[in-house]
Amino acid sequence: APDGIVAGQAWECETKVALSQYQRAKTGALFVAATCAGALTAGVDPAPWRALGEALGNHLVNTHPHLFTAHNTIKGFLNLTIADAFWFECINNANNNAVGSNGKTVMVEYSSPNTNKPLHLGHLRNNFLGWSIAAILEATGNKVVKTCIVNDRGIHICKSMIAWQLFANGATPASTGKKGDHFVGDYYVKFNDAYKAEIANLVAGGMTSELAEKEAPIMKATQKMLLDWEAGDLAVLELWRNMNGWVYEGFDVTYKSIGSDFDKTYYESETYLLGKDLVEYGLTKNVFYKKEDGSVWIDLTTDGLDEKLVQRKDGTSVYMTQDIGLAQTKQKEFNADQSIYVVGDEQNYHFKVLKLICQKLELPSADGIYHLSYGMVELPTGKMKSREGTVVDADDLVAAMIDIAKQKTEELGKVKDFTEQELETLYHTIGLGALKFFLLRVDPKKKMIFNPEESIDFHGFTGPFIQYTHARIKSILRKTGTDVELTTSELLPLEKALAIEITNFPAVINEAAETLDPSKVAIYTFNLAKLFNSFYAELSISNAESAEKK
Repeated sequence: APDGIVAGQAWECETKVALSQYQRAKTGALFVAATCAGALTAGVDPAPWRALGEALGNHLVNTHPHLFTAHNTIKGFLNLTIADAFWFECINNANNNAVGSNGKTVMVEYSSPNTNKPLHLGHLRNNFLGWSIAAILEATGNKVVKTCIVNDRGIHICKSMIAWQLFANGATPASTGKKGDHFVGDYYVKFNDAYKAEIANLVAGGMTSELAEKEAPIMKATQKMLLDWEAGDLAVLELWRNMNGWVYEGFDVTYKSIGSDFDKTYYESETYLLGKDLVEYGLTKNVFYKKEDGSVWIDLTTDGLDEKLVQRKDGTSVYMTQDIGLAQTKQKEFNADQSIYVVGDEQNYHFKVLKLICQKLELPSADGIYHLSYGMVELPTGKMKSREGTVVDADDLVAAMIDIAKQKTEELGKVKDFTEQELETLYHTIGLGALKFFLLRVDPKKKMIFNPEESIDFHGFTGPFIQYTHARIKSILRKTGTDVELTTSELLPLEKALAIEITNFPAVINEAAETLDPSKVAIYTFNLAKLFNSFYAELSISNAESAEKK
């Protein structure tokens, strides 16, 4: 320590030096500071802490000349100037920087559609979140398994089936020229319309609304169909397979269009009986208890929750039981360290209960269960409702985004030499980029309002702005070549700022993986593009004063 700093003085001298030349600095986490806390406030002569800062600064500059070029000490803080050579080294090695090597096996479950309707706007946010999280986790060295559970059975599926029997007159997607999932979804809406009409007639005849909802003929027919399905009625099963097949063909087209895929798809019709053995196991371990009517429950009141049914009195499973069984099945199949469920925040309670029950049953999968809860997507006009046909179908929205991309691009010109195929690819790329970025740029936990026109602005906080910047960079590289080793001895301020931002990339990816938040990558990418455009506008590469500066 410099003269003047002695043990027992009335103020503390704290020196903090966190320094790693290559690893941490490349992630933008370089922090070097020397502080003498309390020196000024205690009225002590500032010379000691200034001397300490000077001593540390001189030592670091002299012993690490390739990293530091200058220093000064102001108000207890040691400021160091990083050598331009260091930033050049970071840029030259940027493509080689390892983002992470966690080495875990992680399952990410997303999409989870119902086979009584097409995918909608909410499914798009779900798919983009799930797919992005999977990509981010892969980038940080994890083995990722992307899964989907399809809700292909139950009363809601039977509603579409009954409506088709009543109103379709044998029509099919092929005969009507309509996409399969849209075709089936139309009959789900027709069911609701017919159901409401029957309720109104019964009420008009003197029946209470509550009783009318139970006695409506179309609802009774639907309930019977569900019982027939569970009993294995061949005619019902054939209709069920045909209509689900139409929906799957439609889903496949949508998934291909939006770039979403899965390594494994589970179907509720194959998993709904899972978990029954776990109910018996839970009873023997006193995790569950049976009521007088034969139903099986778990008491979670001591955990701050409530009592939860896990098996009905007739021995049939509930959704919770199925999910417990599926969690066990997935764990046996993939032996994952973590299982991430991408599901809307209306299911927060469900997943709290699921994890707690799995932990009480001491299932190997229990501690790794994580609910990636996200807020709903609304339109400027408000919420959407499937049964009333007010949902924005994913296909319709994608088509609208492509049309907006076409309109905006044609206004700018510059595409006169494109072929029809090139234009089709271009408009799809811009439209989907705008849609994905807009839905991913917001923290998943927050609700959001989607505005198609705003999402495709070429000059705003949007995907097309980033795509335009990327295209600009590719154009520069085509003109100047890419085989360049950066060796210039001096960086201009904007060049240095850009270099620093580039080195932050691995840290951003790691943070996004730790928080399961793709918005961090979206925001970083936008800021990087914005900074590059400032650099590009001020420092013309093609008109640089020398070959070295170019």
